[in-house]
Amino acid sequence: MKSDCVFCQIVAGEIAADRVYEDQHVLAFHDRSPKAEVHLLLVPKRHIDNLDTLTPADDDLIAHSMRMLPRLARKHSLDDGFRTVINTGVGAGQEVFHLHIHLLGGPTLPGL
Repeated sequence: MKSDCVFCQIVAGEIAADRVYEDQHVLAFHDRSPKAEVHLLLVPKRHIDNLDTLTPADDDLIAHSMRMLPRLARKHSLDDGFRTVINTGVGAGQEVFHLHIHLLGGPTLPGL
């Protein structure tokens, strides 16, 4: 855990979040500034800066995260589909440097 990382603080329970799923590897919670009717963040509990810093040791965690996204989407009634976004680096708009996957959906999901 990085003491100055807001997502590490959420994982540790030091900052409140509207949690929707948790297991030993990941935590999912509602985004505080939603861009769609459903806007969740899925974060690994272990601190990883972003996709650019992944190593082969992270493969199982990333696979687990990817498998969780459809389950979370179904749980939130996104039966017609959903979007996932991972920003990597300042140039892509990453604001919190702890790997996180945005899960977005709903009837007025904006186009790309």
